[in-house]
Amino acid sequence: MKARDILPGLLVLALLALAPLVASNAALNFLLSSLIVALAAQGWNLLGGYAGQLSFGHAAFFGTGAYATAILQLRYGVNAWAGLAIGVALGALVGWMIGFLSFRARLRGSYFALVTLAFAEVLRILANAFDLTGGAAGLLIRMAPGAANLQFPSRATFLWLVLAIVAAVLLLTAWIAGGRMGARLVAVRENEDAARALGVDALRVKLGAIALSGGITAAAGCLYAQNFLYLDANIAYGTWISVEVLIACILGGSGTVLGPVIGALALHGAGEAAKIALNGIAGPVPGIDLMLFGALLILAVAFLPQGVMGGLRRAARGLAR
Repeated sequence: MKARDILPGLLVLALLALAPLVASNAALNFLLSSLIVALAAQGWNLLGGYAGQLSFGHAAFFGTGAYATAILQLRYGVNAWAGLAIGVALGALVGWMIGFLSFRARLRGSYFALVTLAFAEVLRILANAFDLTGGAAGLLIRMAPGAANLQFPSRATFLWLVLAIVAAVLLLTAWIAGGRMGARLVAVRENEDAARALGVDALRVKLGAIALSGGITAAAGCLYAQNFLYLDANIAYGTWISVEVLIACILGGSGTVLGPVIGALALHGAGEAAKIALNGIAGPVPGIDLMLFGALLILAVAFLPQGVMGGLRRAARGLAR
């Protein structure tokens, strides 16, 4: 792990940590939503960016974490911090199970992507049907402000907590990327058959990646539940989170340490800017953020195939010549 790989990310997060000193509550809510998506995108990045196993169903992990912490608090009286830890563990377990079933069957590429989407949709339907998950009505977490309940009267405190978790995952990603695990992930991504021929246990590597990815994304789901104190099946297991983390990584630069964070902030920033601009001209335009997300995805693929981080690297190399 090299300092140049993590210093830019830590500087960005340090600047965001100063936001409560000057920003309004609305701006802090925007940052919280963006950082939760950034955390989930970091989870996707380990599996899709470094290991090359593209997933369309990360909602399965996000929703598992969100529902785990909500159900444990409401139904069993478990402390919210313990619920967060259990939610992360369950997310990792769900990831491992999906990976075991998929990778043992030698699924890869579009087949694996569709299988992950199918698992997320099955979980959404089940969550919508059972009383344990609140059915169609969803779950409302009781408001009880206090650090012990992972609820803070100040939005700034919760923002700093989310930033600390994002920073920890950023450091973890940089450590993995710079070590043997990262080399094995890249080897599997570039040519799985060649990696096997060189002695890499591809199944073990991919299972480790999807379990870690599931745990990180589940942590984002837990924080989402604690932030909004409400969730239903369409929120927790909805396709919206799978789409946003995918686009955030592509826009920021998949397979890079900082790419998911930059992509999530850019994605949400562009969406909010479009809403504000059009609201002043033509009034509210439903779905404008989704149309913008699609447009950004097309532009990124066409002009920034390696994302913003890849574009910045090319620009830096050009200036150094």
